[in-house]
Amino acid sequence: MKLKLKNIEELKKLCDAYPEYDVQKLREDSIRDPHWLAFGAGNIFRGYIARLNQDLLNKKIATRGISVVESFDEEIIDKVYTEYDNLALSVTLNKDGDFHTNLLANLAEGLKLSQDIDRVQQIVKNKNLQIMSFTITEKGYNIYAPNGEVLDIIKEDINGKPENAKHLMSIVTYLLYLRFKENKCPITLLSLDNCSHNGDKLKTPILSIVKAWCKNNKVEEAFVRYLEDDTCVSFPWSMIDKITPRPSEEIKNYLEQKNFEAMDIVVTGKHTYIAPFVNSEEAEYLVIEDSFAGGRDALEEAGVYLTDRNTVNKVETMKVTTCLNPLHTTLAVYGCLLGYTSIADEMKDAQLVKLIEKIGYEESLPVVVDPKILNPKAFIDEVIRVRLPNPYIPDTPQRIATDTSQKVAIRFGETIKAYAKSESKKPMDLQFIPLAIAGWLRYLMGIDDAGKKFELSPDPLLKDLELYFKDLKLGNVSNNKLDELLSNERIFGINLNKIGLSEKILGYFEELAADYGAVRKTLEKYVR
Repeated sequence: MKLKLKNIEELKKLCDAYPEYDVQKLREDSIRDPHWLAFGAGNIFRGYIARLNQDLLNKKIATRGISVVESFDEEIIDKVYTEYDNLALSVTLNKDGDFHTNLLANLAEGLKLSQDIDRVQQIVKNKNLQIMSFTITEKGYNIYAPNGEVLDIIKEDINGKPENAKHLMSIVTYLLYLRFKENKCPITLLSLDNCSHNGDKLKTPILSIVKAWCKNNKVEEAFVRYLEDDTCVSFPWSMIDKITPRPSEEIKNYLEQKNFEAMDIVVTGKHTYIAPFVNSEEAEYLVIEDSFAGGRDALEEAGVYLTDRNTVNKVETMKVTTCLNPLHTTLAVYGCLLGYTSIADEMKDAQLVKLIEKIGYEESLPVVVDPKILNPKAFIDEVIRVRLPNPYIPDTPQRIATDTSQKVAIRFGETIKAYAKSESKKPMDLQFIPLAIAGWLRYLMGIDDAGKKFELSPDPLLKDLELYFKDLKLGNVSNNKLDELLSNERIFGINLNKIGLSEKILGYFEELAADYGAVRKTLEKYVR
């Protein structure tokens, strides 16, 4: 049976959870009087954010669904929104193989920014609109080129007419200007992307653009003040943590066996992997700064943590410096070296599990930033015992190894700095974080433990990094310039030479690169 509104009562019988409201009335009400406009129609939005809204609708806490607009890959709207009457399946992948299927019907309308801009403007001008949310990935907020200069498209937007803006951040700024001119009603701009201080990543480009427009006499000074007043327009920070990988063939087959039809996985022209279903892990965390200028539904009733900005920052810091991301990166580099193509398979390797346990529990946890609302020890327990071993989450070390040069400073550097500042602990006390860093250096040789070449994952510094390793060979790595690399604070967050850790790291590296099989032998020697 295909996902169509005419089939909704029969579709409910195939699902573990489903809409418990009048779908037609909800959609009519939501289109007539929208309260939530979401930018970004992809997997994390449908698999998590939309489902939270439906939870509140089922509890009769919310009264409106969500209007969603896609600005980057508009083919998504054609292929998995319009084709399925804006219905979707959210499938939770439990570790024990018990899949939970939820039928979502609260996506009131799926819009393309390029074609439906008049409707988007109408929504933003609605005085009762409370939230404009964003799941557009971190790069969606960027208005600068790698050399630090403003992007050409932003220059064009600044010098042109606001109504002709092309970059999403410029378009959003103009939409807010229309709201300001229409009613000056308050509104919340909520980034739900997985990046630190995401509220500021959204606010900063918008304010930069509007101030440039104001300087060029394209908008009033009063509009700038409206955007800067957090009682009028707020930009709360949030921390989101839920793995929603590409749609799985296994889940497609599972749904078709349950008599769902047309569950095909689509790869768009922009290489987005999408389907009428989203598969995601069971674990999920959404922590939001409780600063909603435009009002909100009781999100806490759907499991969202509402708190202050400082606590959001602490949760983010806990996750990325201690409880998840350092462990992920360690598995990524050693997984590539040892020939793994699945994170879940790595979690069957006793030595790799022991290594991340040592990094998480013994070295990172003693200096963790404790947010109080989540228990760091329990968080690591869930990561190691439930999340990473889940065989139904098709994640790979090769994907996680992407952009490692941009991650090392946060994922390992912050813990090293905490040791450097501590009165009771010293950086030289660390054994396993240096082994993880040495593993990354060994990874950058591009040769696995069996002596086979492999392709390094994309990284913006890859060409610079490869220069350090191009002349090194297994069994002959002593004449290297890696001291220079290890002193790079931009990469490691701290000068590893100055604090005395580089000698230990390079010692590990030489052992890891001694010969074929040396990676495994080194792990056997130190990880017990």
